[in-house]
Amino acid sequence: MAHSRIAYMNARLLDPASGLDATGAVLVEDGVIADFGPNLFKSGAPSVDKVVDCKGLCLAPGLVDMRVQIREPGDEHKGTYETATDAASAGGVTTMVTLPKTNPVIDDEAGVRYVARRARQLKRTKIHSYGAITRNLEGKELTEFGMLSEAGAVAFTDATKAVANAGVMRRALSYSTAFDLLLVQHAEEPSLASSGAMNGGELASRLGLPAIPRLSEVMMVERDLRLVEMTGARYHAAIITTRESIDVIRRAKRQGLPVTCGTAPHYFALNETAVGDYRTFAKVSPPLRDEMDRRAVVEALADGTIDVINSDHAPHDAESKRLPFNQAAFGIVGLETLLTISLELYHNGHLSLLDVIGCLTSKPADLLKLSGGKLKIGGAADLVIFDPDLPWQISESDFKSKSKNTPFDKRPVQGKVKATIVDGRVLYKDKGFSA
Repeated sequence: MAHSRIAYMNARLLDPASGLDATGAVLVEDGVIADFGPNLFKSGAPSVDKVVDCKGLCLAPGLVDMRVQIREPGDEHKGTYETATDAASAGGVTTMVTLPKTNPVIDDEAGVRYVARRARQLKRTKIHSYGAITRNLEGKELTEFGMLSEAGAVAFTDATKAVANAGVMRRALSYSTAFDLLLVQHAEEPSLASSGAMNGGELASRLGLPAIPRLSEVMMVERDLRLVEMTGARYHAAIITTRESIDVIRRAKRQGLPVTCGTAPHYFALNETAVGDYRTFAKVSPPLRDEMDRRAVVEALADGTIDVINSDHAPHDAESKRLPFNQAAFGIVGLETLLTISLELYHNGHLSLLDVIGCLTSKPADLLKLSGGKLKIGGAADLVIFDPDLPWQISESDFKSKSKNTPFDKRPVQGKVKATIVDGRVLYKDKGFSA
């Protein structure tokens, strides 16, 4: 890349890692942050190649999304690295971590290296991969954690499958301590959840749909936390959706156990009524819960019990969703709506703007020991510029994602990405914004 110096001026700088929330500037030199702060360029005009006037818009570290399904290799008709990175850029995501649920499964070094190679080829959004906890995600034989980690796997998970066997999970947790690795669990007891389609309760009964009991989540979390007590391993529950699970994790944190958890925007922005008359675009795993659970998720984000927000991006083609509810696939696309739906927590007065951005940047980066997610001199210029207040309406027809399976189509929202920058390169620019 040719030598370049770009000044981003008159920005509201947001850096959750340091607590910075102030009007200032950022100097990007050859793809890295050379300097930033409220006093930068106060003494005079910068000597740079380009000046970008942010006009009071927010400038923050690019989002770090730690739960994305890309679908390549194996299901390219649903999504590819190209379409996923386009969607990520439109959503302000500069780093994403892909689940190992591909064909073949990412359970060996070749799979991890394939992800790294595709990321290098595209030179767009930064992409890391999980390694599978068990071979072929079958919940039986452990993968080679040490070798996969050395090849680049940032953590380990069986994706959308729980490690159901307690003995296997105990061995996995014990094995992970030798390398100080994070294990990420899909917290659903499969013998209770596998035959269900939506949240158990009155609505499921009225619709005549098989239920996924809330108990399936808390049982898995409680079991796993006992194993964490036994092993001392680092444990992360990927998606938490119920009051009981939140209470259990809250207690575990008070005890000092090395446990963290996450959620996704649809669990605090929607409840089970979004299923309506069998709307398969609202069919997700875990399922959307009742209103009391939705409120509990919001409260847990506010008090820090839930650490991170991820998109849980799961693209599906129309044929996979336009089926009877029982037969339709679980999952929605979420990269392009991650920031704007998360900003509802700020607009509704539940979290400060800095806290919302922290759940999307520094916290997931720290969990996975990634270098992004913060404004840092000498760090990569991975940035998002956004207007936190701009009203607009989500339209699936505008999505960059190859699949369009969203429950948020036509939803009025506030907050829009104006530019996404990776290593100093502008990957996405909204209409009318000069960057």
